[in-house]
Amino acid sequence: MVDFLLRAWRLYHTPTGKKLFRYTMVSVVSTAVSQFTLFFVYGVLQLLSGVWSNVLANAVATIPSYYLNRQWVWGKTGRSHLGKEVVPFWALSFAGMGLSTLSVGAAEHWGKHHFHHFGLTVLVLGANLGAFGVLWVAKFLIFNRMFHVHPVADLEAQAEAELALEESDPEAPPGPAANEPGSVPKSVAVNPGSSRIAEEFRSPAL
Repeated sequence: MVDFLLRAWRLYHTPTGKKLFRYTMVSVVSTAVSQFTLFFVYGVLQLLSGVWSNVLANAVATIPSYYLNRQWVWGKTGRSHLGKEVVPFWALSFAGMGLSTLSVGAAEHWGKHHFHHFGLTVLVLGANLGAFGVLWVAKFLIFNRMFHVHPVADLEAQAEAELALEESDPEAPPGPAANEPGSVPKSVAVNPGSSRIAEEFRSPAL
């Protein structure tokens, strides 16, 4: 257990680990928004059927999910690119919405013969949650390519992560040497904010 926690702590201090943690937090927020909307519209107000309540709930949750993933998880700023970011994100969202709608529709159809309204509401919420859990990992991998920033930013984040690990665990083995594959250039570790980072990273090897 201690070894697992130590590995998780070290993973968190890598660029990918931080993205994964923040992506998980965004998923928690968007899931909470979706579940609350579905519960309120279907369970409390009973305005729509389970299928249409699910469509509405997921459409509402997609809006904060997009901005939080783009800006907080992957650090993208500026205007969104319609073809490379907005359309693919909503296409994935609609794919997830389609899967969850099928799951909710099947759950509602089966549950009507076995539960009262409260039990049926719990079943519908569970079907919605389970469907999105299936796509969770696939969406992370796709978003990581879609919102990817310049590699220099990743190198800076990696250098900061390695420095933080060395300070927190002095007995940890040193990182790769400067000439080994996967090593971070010295300029990144010494002065991450310098403009020379980008020049060194982009300049071809002699």
